[in-house]
Amino acid sequence: MEAELQTDIVVRPVRDVDAEALGRVHATCWHETYDHLISKAALEKISPRRMAELWTHWAVQGPEFKMFAALVDGEIVGFAGSGPARDKDAPRFRELYFIYLLDAWHGTGIGQKLFDAVIEVDEQVYLWVADDNPRAHGFYVRNGFVADGASHTEPFLGETLTEVRFVR
Repeated sequence: MEAELQTDIVVRPVRDVDAEALGRVHATCWHETYDHLISKAALEKISPRRMAELWTHWAVQGPEFKMFAALVDGEIVGFAGSGPARDKDAPRFRELYFIYLLDAWHGTGIGQKLFDAVIEVDEQVYLWVADDNPRAHGFYVRNGFVADGASHTEPFLGETLTEVRFVR
């Protein structure tokens, strides 16, 4: 099955016309990823339309930003983004902002393809990830990241989410 999947996967830069599909996938991924960390009431505030509005702005940033989508049979199933560090005390100049992939596609290699599209080989970079997300932690460790001990509490949908920092 893996070999078949590989021929159907396309990883390409995000386009402005992708906003609606990205919003749908983004909202679904947040439900799948954060349902054990954030209340159901907070997660219900997420709508594909609201997320699509965010993507209309993210898709048109400058060349220092890398935003890629993964498509299977022409449908977006995940996305990743990186760009200049956002933190004043950033340990690296570049930050991996996010990788989200629908649960149904975990373990297929698509997440790695997304990562490779937005992060150069051996690029020094950092990221923030939910403290209670062992699958993501394992993925980042396999890609050469280590937790550096930094953490913060981030506002998220009217609640708080504890994130830890990984660096490479």
